[in-house]
Amino acid sequence: MSDNTSASLLDCLRQQPDAGAWQRLVDLYDPLIRHWLRRHNLLPQDADDVVQEVLTVVVRKIAEFRKEPRAGAFRRWLKNITINCVRDHWRARNKGPAGTGDSDVLQILNQLEDPHSALSREWDLEHDRHVTARLLQLIEPHFEAKTWQAFRRLAVDGAAPDAVAAELGISVNAVFIAKSRVLSRLRQEGEGLLD
Repeated sequence: MSDNTSASLLDCLRQQPDAGAWQRLVDLYDPLIRHWLRRHNLLPQDADDVVQEVLTVVVRKIAEFRKEPRAGAFRRWLKNITINCVRDHWRARNKGPAGTGDSDVLQILNQLEDPHSALSREWDLEHDRHVTARLLQLIEPHFEAKTWQAFRRLAVDGAAPDAVAAELGISVNAVFIAKSRVLSRLRQEGEGLLD
């Protein structure tokens, strides 16, 4: 992760992609896509192929991606690419969903396509949780230990500001500043990726 994060990852990938930006995208999304495929009974070797195809399509088509005024545009775009790649994978191998041992796979794909289905909403929540957690891991080294501890205790653990201040030997104001700094960086890094 670069120290200069004035442009979002998506803007960087669309305008002046570099190996570091692509690696960040892979680091963020490979585990999430793989988790979803395996969770829905795609065999591991098939999941490897589909993940590679999804990321290949993203690389080829990222310049065409347009942020929408609505939140979640990239998440929906990625989900649709994943659905299409799973379908294409089955067609190319001349096997239907029953080849995975689960006859409900087509139903799962259809539910994912419906933005109002419970499964689609679950995809959205898991996406945001995964990306948030991964981005927090990536930005942590950019903060002093006390700043990170103050943020974590206040924003993640839900500890009272005065208790955090006492634990860390800093002022309550410093606790709020720490939280603000980390959240600002998280918003910057997650621009376009998170709602």
